[in-house]
Amino acid sequence: MNVQLNPVSDTRKSLVITLDADEVKTEHTAVVVEYVRHARIPGFRPGKAPSTMIEKRFAKEIAEEFKQRVMTRAYRGGLEKEKLNVISIVNVEEGEIAAGKPVTVTVTLDVQPEFTLPEYKGLPSEVESTEATDAEIDTVIEQLRAERADYKAAERPAQKGDYVKLSYEGSLEGKPIAELAPDRQLFGKVPQTWEEVEGAQEGHLPGLGRQLAGLSQGDKKTVGIAFPAEFPALPLLAGKTADYALEILEIRERVIPPLDDAFLKSQQVADLPALKEQVRSGLKRQKEQMNRMSQRRQVADALAAKVELSIPQSMVDAETQGVLRQVIEENMRRGVPAEQLEKDKKALFEGAHQAAEKRVKMQLILAKVAAAEKIECSERDLEDFIIREAGRSNQRPEKLAKELSKEQDRIRSVQQSIICDKAVDFLVEKATVSVKAKP
Repeated sequence: MNVQLNPVSDTRKSLVITLDADEVKTEHTAVVVEYVRHARIPGFRPGKAPSTMIEKRFAKEIAEEFKQRVMTRAYRGGLEKEKLNVISIVNVEEGEIAAGKPVTVTVTLDVQPEFTLPEYKGLPSEVESTEATDAEIDTVIEQLRAERADYKAAERPAQKGDYVKLSYEGSLEGKPIAELAPDRQLFGKVPQTWEEVEGAQEGHLPGLGRQLAGLSQGDKKTVGIAFPAEFPALPLLAGKTADYALEILEIRERVIPPLDDAFLKSQQVADLPALKEQVRSGLKRQKEQMNRMSQRRQVADALAAKVELSIPQSMVDAETQGVLRQVIEENMRRGVPAEQLEKDKKALFEGAHQAAEKRVKMQLILAKVAAAEKIECSERDLEDFIIREAGRSNQRPEKLAKELSKEQDRIRSVQQSIICDKAVDFLVEKATVSVKAKP
């Protein structure tokens, strides 16, 4: 066997393996012997049929297995000699494979990049104070009261904070939007919907809530709705002002409950100080969680900035497709039409590609940290993942575990993800921490 290693790039190699005629013949003979030993031919006991008869009857099957064995021998022999850390096989080319003739197999591979880890302990991180201020506590309590608000019919013009039930019908340049976009009736004609007057959260029509104050039940009014320059939900409205004919059907006033015993009981506390302490503890937990997430981003970014490495193209390509799927699914959930996604496909792909390069770089660095610190994925880690994933997807853990057991590639991907997560946790634990000064 002759093996030649040719560099294509820092992470892509061409492995050219040549087997001599005797090595090829050995593999062919081994395949024929196996078929002679196990093939069943009428009139012959197993293993007693002439090899020429076996070769003729099972010519196709023998040729396929012979080719596979030659390719496997060449590939394994090449890896054994060159000691490559292979990520993926990009391409395989082989010449004619025939018994008794030499053969050359060329395998293009992506391999793990070589790089040196910088110092990764003591990476800087900055966190917010986890102590809740009185103002923050009061804000949460007001939100709790708002969540339990009652809505009573109001016999007066609408004012800020009210909820108005109304119908609307839109037109653009004199043409009904319902006809221009029959599949997007939310922007065309709606028989009834609720809108908060001057509310923080806008509905489907931007700025509509700001035009409802002062209107009474039964009023009819045409208002102009200016759509932003980028409006993926319905591109034909982007950057334009449409006319909407409104009819006010009902007005309801939001009545916030008082901080009385009934409200305190609904929060399962005895008095106001107990409620404040409960809120304070909840805010502290939220801030601790936010700090943890922020630290994970900070240490990962800090470490990535210290490392220069070549990224295997096949990893980037695979990750790009995964990111692209996520982006498209998210846009579809937001109501972006397929035509707009097709129009934006180049920009979406470029964005996904950039994100994929960053992800792959981080995966490679974290894998090396994990190897250096002997961080592994335990059975318990896998069990915890299965329980979390089963809850998220509303499946039984046993069913999900059974499905995973049939997909080794997916299991390896999950294990690698768990290892990377544990490596980030390790970096956070070893990071230096400073608390941001209050403004």
